[in-house]
Amino acid sequence: MPKRILHLSDPHLTASGFDEDGVASTAALERILFDARFVPDLDLVVVTGDVADDGSAQGCAEVRARVGAFAAERGIPHVYCTGNHDTRDGFGVALGTGHFDGGGAGVGEPGPAGERAAVSHVGDLRVITLDSLIPGQTHGVVSDAQLAWLREILATPADGGSIVLLHHPPIAPSPQLAAAGLRNPDQLGDAIAGTDVQAVLCGHFHLQLSGTLRGVPVWATPGIVTRIDLTAPAHVIRIVKGAGASVVELGGPSSPLCYTLQARDPEAGALILEIDTVTGDRVTDA
Repeated sequence: MPKRILHLSDPHLTASGFDEDGVASTAALERILFDARFVPDLDLVVVTGDVADDGSAQGCAEVRARVGAFAAERGIPHVYCTGNHDTRDGFGVALGTGHFDGGGAGVGEPGPAGERAAVSHVGDLRVITLDSLIPGQTHGVVSDAQLAWLREILATPADGGSIVLLHHPPIAPSPQLAAAGLRNPDQLGDAIAGTDVQAVLCGHFHLQLSGTLRGVPVWATPGIVTRIDLTAPAHVIRIVKGAGASVVELGGPSSPLCYTLQARDPEAGALILEIDTVTGDRVTDA
């Protein structure tokens, strides 16, 4: 059956309600959830990492409370994976496997010990979360243990196919972002090529991005707390305000069909921070 997914990423919540750059991250999450309330026929909500800006269990719990309430109003599952700002301990305390059913109960079969990969089903759709976190690093890797686990799962097709969720995209629009993305995309591509994976859904880059990995569609959704403005010069990272999300439709004639939602924010586009990667200079309006 067709599935419609609300794809969120990078809420960066903390106990204070503000991220490390002073942005009101709780308000940004609440804004995009409020503006997404009229999206019809949702079957699933996913959050692809950087759940807590400080890696805390409390930050993860704040996201679970808000996204969980949105999902509960619709009776649909919600699923989370780790990002580079998360910690495995904080994530596990607040989110367990990261998979919750339509009633809010924790579900999912965990992957390799010591990591936060898991798998569950939403109807006939198989949902697989990978843990690309390397503690203390911005870039990510899917471990050999997870890749072996993933290949074992995908060896048996699911009736409605599979989706794979991870934080770090295996594709990038520039060498600069590629260095901060997934460092072993070829290995991930080998694991999913020729399988029933319909889409790989990611976050991390705080911008919308599409491409393919070994013929499998890849979609990175814009961030909730901020977005990266790619109109900046190549050596400048420009971070601006503006919460975004995506809708991913599976099973239709154009599947996967992905499109973005932008929160109605009067400050959208306002400069938060610019980083000159050559000189190291930082400019902020926040």
